[in-house]
Order: sequence, then structure tokens, then C-alpha cells
Amino acid sequence: MKHARFLFHGPAAVRTLGVLAAAVVFFLSAAGWCLELKPIKLNQPDKKRGLPFMEALSVKASAQDWSEKDLSLEDLSDLMWAANGINRPDVKKYTASSAMNAHDVDLYVFMKDGVFLYDADTNSLNPILQGDFRSEIVPPPPPRPRPAGDSTQAPPKRPTPSTPPVLIVLVSETARFRVGSPELKQEWGAIDTGIVSQNISLFCAATGLKTRPRASMDRDKIRKLLNLKETQYPFLNHPVGYAK
Repeated sequence: MKHARFLFHGPAAVRTLGVLAAAVVFFLSAAGWCLELKPIKLNQPDKKRGLPFMEALSVKASAQDWSEKDLSLEDLSDLMWAANGINRPDVKKYTASSAMNAHDVDLYVFMKDGVFLYDADTNSLNPILQGDFRSEIVPPPPPRPRPAGDSTQAPPKRPTPSTPPVLIVLVSETARFRVGSPELKQEWGAIDTGIVSQNISLFCAATGLKTRPRASMDRDKIRKLLNLKETQYPFLNHPVGYAK
């Protein structure tokens, strides 16, 4: 005990204890904060909702802007199942077909609380990363060109798009293809991504949600954030939300 009193004696020791105490508080706070990001158990899909197929095609359009209102659990659940959920549990088949039945397309869901990965087997969104990265992974639109024949007039400014409540990044894990060259696997992955993308677009058209498929995104940042492997390719992203 005498030795302990000697170690924590004097102004320098007091400052050291203060730093240690602050570090402990920060660590505990950070740990508690991370624990707040929990899996989201999704509802079973409502397979009776939405417009008839041909009518959905007639209203399908790429949205430019979204309300920042959070998606309801019902809409989020049906959206993920429509995108690439299991529709035939007895044989484990999905709503989106894939080359060689590889199911290579993973859905990373960026929301204000963090990033989640869709798990079709458990019908849930599993937390991957804490924090809001939606506006960081998609660059702002480029400036519009100057009016023809006028080199002095500044180009018109594009309106700043709102942040959608949900941003789905479609990533193909090409290592799931059993055969094929890397180039061929990447081609299959791009095709499979397009199928999932179309599912998202059609679901949104049929249910009144707004979306658009986009290839524009910061792939390097996405790779670092999600810790992707070389065989994982972020091909597209889908902002999804309600009409503004």
C-alpha cells in the first residue's frame, strides 16, 4: 500500500490519473455506443401488396430526390425480400436469379445509424459499421455545362440532392462462382447485379417508393469502409425513399 501511495503522489501523478480516467470513460462509452447497433429483424414479406406488373412498368421512373423520412419496417422488409430474398424456402431459391446459382450479390444497406448487411437466411439486417456514411460514398453531381455560345456565363447550378433514408450498395462476391476466369466471373457478377437492381426498381414502382440505379459512387472508400476483398466488386447503388 505504501508503494501504491508513492506511485500516485504529486501533481504529475494526478494528471496521469486524469488521463487514464478519461481514457477508461471514452473506452466504455465507445463500447456502449457500438453495442447500440443491433441486428434488425425484418417482417415476413407482404406478397399481396403493390400494383399489377404491367401497371408498375407504366409508372417506373428514376427519381431525382427523396424525402429524408425513415422507411417503415414494413417497407424496408418488403424491399429487401423483393431485391434478393428467399422465395422458395424448401429449395432455398431467391427472387433474383444468378449465374451458376452462386447468389453472389450482397446488399449493404447504408442508413443514418450505420451500415447493415442483408441476410436472406435469417431475414434480417446484420450490423457492419456504426455511423452515417450515406453522403460520403456518393459524390455530388458534376456541374452542368455552360450554355452553348456563351463562355462568360457561369453554368447553372445543380440542386443539392437530399439524402435518401436508405442507400443500398450492390456488391458481387465473384469468388462464389465455381469456375471461370476472373474476367468472366466479373461479367457474371455485373449481370447478376443488374437482375437484383431491376427487382429493386420494380418493387419501388409498384409500391410508391422512389429509387434509381446509380453506378456513380466512391468505390475506393466503399472498399475500405466495408473491408472488401479483391474478389468483391461494388457495381451499383440504389437510393430508396418516399417522394419528397
